[in-house]
Amino acid sequence: MPKEFPRTRRVGEQIQRELADLIRNEIKDPRVGMVSVTAVIVSRDLSHAKVYVSVLGSAEQTDASVRVLGNAAGFLRHKLGKIMHIRIIPELRFYLDRSLEEGARMGALINAAIASDQGNSGSEE
Repeated sequence: MPKEFPRTRRVGEQIQRELADLIRNEIKDPRVGMVSVTAVIVSRDLSHAKVYVSVLGSAEQTDASVRVLGNAAGFLRHKLGKIMHIRIIPELRFYLDRSLEEGARMGALINAAIASDQGNSGSEE
């Protein structure tokens, strides 16, 4: 019978909480804008972690923020090692999470389709 909360998920959630705090308080680079850590997926052997972040700003700002976070991955991993009490601290890889943008785009398309249908049904009557 599988466990309710596998270890990889628990570690990922803890890394997500700690990274959000570290990025907010320890990263002083002005190129890092409003960053929120949306998800952390840890490999089964805890050696790698995919960190998904969403960034508020233009496309250039989001790319710069992800690049800076990628460069600061070693620093953040070192800080995580001091905070967390596990033997292996995963190697961090940062990815831009576009799910919020895609959700907004899909919502706008749905609203446009509904408005179009309502406009067409009103003219047929």
